[in-house]
Amino acid sequence: MHPVIAEVTRAIIDRSRETRAAYLAMIKAVHDDGPGRGKLSCANWAHAFAASPGEDRLRALDPAAPNLGIVSAYNDMLSAHQPLEAYPAIIKAAARKAGATAQFAGGVPAMCDGVTQGQPGMEMSLFSRDVIALAVGVALSHDAFDGVIMLGTCDKIVPGLVIGGLSFGWLPTILMPAGPMTSGLPNSEKARIRALFAEGKIGREELLAAEQASYHGPGTCTFYGTANSNQMLMELMGLHLPGSAFVTPGTPLREALVAAAAERCAAIGVRSDDYIPMGRVIDEKAIVNGVVGLMATGGSTNHCLHLPAMAAAAGIQLTLEDMDAISRVTPLMARVYPNGQADVNHFQAAGGLAFVTRQLLDAGLLHEDVQTIMGRGLSRYACEPELRDGTLVWRDAAGASLDHDTLRPAADPFEPEGGLRLLTGPLGRAIIKVSAVKPAHRKVVAPAVVFDSQADYLAAFKRGDLDRDCVAVVRFQGPKANGMPELHSLTPPLSVLQDRGRQVALVTDGRMSGASGKVPAAIHVTPEALEGGVLAKVRDGDIIRLDATAGQLHIDVDPAELAARPAAPPPVLAPGYGRQLFSAFRGMVGAADAGASVLFEK
Repeated sequence: MHPVIAEVTRAIIDRSRETRAAYLAMIKAVHDDGPGRGKLSCANWAHAFAASPGEDRLRALDPAAPNLGIVSAYNDMLSAHQPLEAYPAIIKAAARKAGATAQFAGGVPAMCDGVTQGQPGMEMSLFSRDVIALAVGVALSHDAFDGVIMLGTCDKIVPGLVIGGLSFGWLPTILMPAGPMTSGLPNSEKARIRALFAEGKIGREELLAAEQASYHGPGTCTFYGTANSNQMLMELMGLHLPGSAFVTPGTPLREALVAAAAERCAAIGVRSDDYIPMGRVIDEKAIVNGVVGLMATGGSTNHCLHLPAMAAAAGIQLTLEDMDAISRVTPLMARVYPNGQADVNHFQAAGGLAFVTRQLLDAGLLHEDVQTIMGRGLSRYACEPELRDGTLVWRDAAGASLDHDTLRPAADPFEPEGGLRLLTGPLGRAIIKVSAVKPAHRKVVAPAVVFDSQADYLAAFKRGDLDRDCVAVVRFQGPKANGMPELHSLTPPLSVLQDRGRQVALVTDGRMSGASGKVPAAIHVTPEALEGGVLAKVRDGDIIRLDATAGQLHIDVDPAELAARPAAPPPVLAPGYGRQLFSAFRGMVGAADAGASVLFEK
């Protein structure tokens, strides 16, 4: 085991000793109290199966027959979730063949950050994660299940499913995505057209045509943002069937994996001899494995929020310092857009997660001795699925990458360190994604240009006021201020300025999307401006020093002067679009560096 990975793991175990023990005691007590259906009265159980088909109602009389709950994020507005409509029927049929029953326990909301980028709805996006976790709690509250299959793919949905599932951590739980859509417009062309639109050189019709050519069918968006980072995490944390992350929807292989998930869930159920509860799968080593995978593949910055929150749901205390230490010893093995030009389908064809897992295990960077839904040992995930004469089997990972421009071995990586960094300094704590930022742009020293909304920044760019070296400070975008929206709409204009030779960067207490790109962006600044953060005292012209390599975020203002400055007043939060419903969440939410959750003690 790599000494740094081993030391970080030990530190997490020591730090989490009391909270993890309390969590494990909780799930053990519930399990020892007996299967939920054994505690239900005859009337309770009759209600649970009143609408089931005759075959399932008869099987429900058998106390040894597992009953699986299905929790789904299906809706047909999200391309990544539209295929989930068909999966419950596949799961129910497979469960019957395995001598079990399966019921649709409940649906959870699923919003698309791609639709809400730059719109009022984005201010509810991060909070939707905790709403999803609460919805899982409601779906499973009937206590009638021996295992759970969760269907979901995108940004806040998978972390919400995991957090909710861990509150029922005595139940075996398998996550199943829909997989990525087939490849569309090349990413380089998409980025070029977005930059032209930002400069006003093409119109909306040309932009829309390019976007529709990029996002053109069922499945996950094919860039390596939060949705696809989710799927990588679920594999390396042992909650997927091996190799199920990046199989496209609507294929025989995908349908075979969905059916196999039902069969496996029945086999590891509460009353089986091979019982594998979710709360035992997600332990300190599994969390570390997820962080290693995130760094090795250049994954989404959003997981600096989601991983600490998911860990907390299992009684585990993960810090940004842990993630930074892991990043500094993890080689960057993949270049997938926005960190390269390939998409996830190219990544999968080059060797995919099976290759990454094998390489990281061999390098001593992943814990092999972990529990997974497939049994003990992460080496089970160094393989990929295929159909042989209609039967689902797994084969060993590719021995070598088939495309060194997309995927490289751990011994010959794109960079010796991973994709994310922790920044600290007088402005607070922040994170930065560097995997797509060229070394020449990782240190920026320039005057601040301060904005209290992304709309104000975009207006200034359109007026031509920003065609100079500058650090855009976009504040009052934290979780308490307005729900911490993604600010991805700032990426194209910032990229234009950088391409013009300007020295530019972004500093914000908001988020960028999982598609954070080539412009250095210090994000998730904590404390946020509304909570006494220094960002509220920054003024136009203050010199900001952002150094991703050294991990520094400084302001060249005398500390006494900075302390004496009055904080800028926050903008008035506009009503409407449902935002007023989340005022309690804004009041309760924790800090970004602790996961920005409303569900855990601060």
